[in-house]
Amino acid sequence: MPELLGEVTHRGEPAQAHLALIRARDAFVRTRTALIQHVRGTLKTVAIKVPSCGTGTFHRVAREHVTEAFKPTLEPILDVLAEIEWKIRAFDRQISELAQTSYPAAARLMEIGSVGPLTSVAFVLTIDDPNRFRRSRAVCPWLGLVPRIEESGEQSPQLSISKTGDAYLRRLLIQCGHHLLGPFGKDCALRRFGLQLCERGGARRPRSAPSRQSHGSSRS
Repeated sequence: MPELLGEVTHRGEPAQAHLALIRARDAFVRTRTALIQHVRGTLKTVAIKVPSCGTGTFHRVAREHVTEAFKPTLEPILDVLAEIEWKIRAFDRQISELAQTSYPAAARLMEIGSVGPLTSVAFVLTIDDPNRFRRSRAVCPWLGLVPRIEESGEQSPQLSISKTGDAYLRRLLIQCGHHLLGPFGKDCALRRFGLQLCERGGARRPRSAPSRQSHGSSRS
């Protein structure tokens, strides 16, 4: 029945190109993670543990712990990691510029604590035309950020989120939420509201939700 089918909207070519930029950055990030795990796992087989460090500096820190026997196989990977890190930083600069110059709505979203250029631009590009949602409340179900419903008789169990829709944007939003509610989240009305929701969230509420309010944030 045609009336049961939803409308399909098509983004313009510039929006598609900008969204491809964000997806390319994510591909680099996932590749970086896989290569770091490979290097750590390889060195662990000979009882070498690379010290904890940021992903951006891993290639430099790990290089100091690679033995002569593993240099032919691991140093090329570390060289690739260094190149990937440079590419990710270049993408970050482009995305930050897009948030400031091409998407005014993204710049407004960045006024929210813990929301940076990447999340704001990804949100604007993924939502595309906000007028296609009758109510703002419809956005959360569209992104799979509402609990699943499996009612049976008098039972209405508390379930996890449905995880429908765009998985990448949902992951970014969840990361922002974790940062906002974490120990480094900036004190604001949204943070206090979120902490109140955590307190009444029942058995499935985040156990790591902090009870104190702290300042400072890293933008993502």
